[in-house]
Amino acid sequence: MTYLLALDQGTSSSRSIVFDQSGHIVAQAQRELPQIYPQPGWVEHDPMEIWRGQLATAQDAIAQAGIKAADIRALGITNQRETTVIWNRKTGQPIHHAIVWQDRRGEPVCAQLREQGHAQLIQSRTGLLIDSYFSATKIKWLLDNVAGAREQAQRGELAFGTIDSWLMWQLTGGALHATDVTNASRTMLFNVRKNEWDAELLKLLDVPIELMPKVLPSSGHFADTQPRLLGGAIMIGGVAGDQQSALFGQACFKEGMAKNTYGTGCFLLMNTGEKFQTSSNGLLTTSAAQVTARTEFATEGSVFVGGAVVQWLRDGLRAIKGSGEVQSLAESVPDSGGVMMVPAFTGLGAPYWKPDARGTITGLTRGTTVAHIARAALESIAYQSSALLQAMSRDAVAAGAAPVSELRVDGGACVNDLLMQFQADLLGIPVVRPAVTETTALGAAYLAGLASGVYKSTEELSGLWKAERRFLPTQGAARAAELMARWEHAVRQATLA
Repeated sequence: MTYLLALDQGTSSSRSIVFDQSGHIVAQAQRELPQIYPQPGWVEHDPMEIWRGQLATAQDAIAQAGIKAADIRALGITNQRETTVIWNRKTGQPIHHAIVWQDRRGEPVCAQLREQGHAQLIQSRTGLLIDSYFSATKIKWLLDNVAGAREQAQRGELAFGTIDSWLMWQLTGGALHATDVTNASRTMLFNVRKNEWDAELLKLLDVPIELMPKVLPSSGHFADTQPRLLGGAIMIGGVAGDQQSALFGQACFKEGMAKNTYGTGCFLLMNTGEKFQTSSNGLLTTSAAQVTARTEFATEGSVFVGGAVVQWLRDGLRAIKGSGEVQSLAESVPDSGGVMMVPAFTGLGAPYWKPDARGTITGLTRGTTVAHIARAALESIAYQSSALLQAMSRDAVAAGAAPVSELRVDGGACVNDLLMQFQADLLGIPVVRPAVTETTALGAAYLAGLASGVYKSTEELSGLWKAERRFLPTQGAARAAELMARWEHAVRQATLA
């Protein structure tokens, strides 16, 4: 039996999953990742904690599977994107906590870039809108605020990486400083048309090229792990940022196919093939996972707070004791009772791009209960995702393509039947949940499997994908439009400031 190992390093946890060659889960292990909030709007992680937790889950998953390193053909890495680490090349020690993708401290630099008129240049080269979401302003902040960092960087003593680069550095004992095109495409410093770091953008952000990792396709022989870590050397064969990895794991290989991942945030991606398609509706163009040197693209919309709203119900509002309770609480009422929640805890992402928006709950009455708020919180995930898909469909039609006809879903919150049904009702198209919902990790395993010869082609991978349930719309388009109009009104109230 041939096995593949996926390292799935996410925002709230580190996980490792062992898959067999049919794409079935054999064993998995997970550890929660502590969040660090130094001040409002700032979010950090401890890079050493990320590494220790990720390594421990890999060791645990291999042990649970009852296999050895020699039984694993290759491993793939998928990771929270944009999160920024800078470390010393000699010691391997980070110079500061990792700055997480949700962090907003780079917004003043972004505002300056917009005021200076650089938006069109950046979008035409990177496919991205100017936002502190991306790595560039996080790198600049670290270089400007950590004593001696800029001088060390210019001397070539420091290395920058997104989490994939950080893990590969650790797995290889510092032998490899690399990333893949999908992660590079999220830095706001990468020319996605040419698949290379953009010298003009590096200069604009004052980022030394000496910091940057080598950029490789998403599938290939990156390097081998140090034998002492996992009981033997294992080939690193696939690397992709979590959302592009999920698109790959959902077998969305054809132009026009789309998936939505319901994780800490929500991320909707549509495959656009070799077309670099600039959005007129607040969406991003990003590199899709590439198995060759040929450029491939996706249109993407990102919701900053998706499943994290359930964590807030648990930890902030203390409305529930465990995340699994939210569906039953929400189902205890027939609807939200007119309550609307806009969970703009860290601003609003696509298609609004309102960094100053803050969370609001509207429509409260004396009859409102915590169950209504829980239902509104769940529904906010679907509302935000619907706004994304509507924007994506407008872009597709403008480009002469058909709108999305079905949505493949994955991520932790997709197991919530109430949420998935409400999503289908809002969208008016089928929402399809796969048999294996761990598609982010599965995509990394598939990329590694292609590189190591376990699979011959993406056509073979398409044959492995299976649906578990299809949620069909149960309400008319008029009702869906009415609900979306209420949502847009709530968004306007959240962005008045």
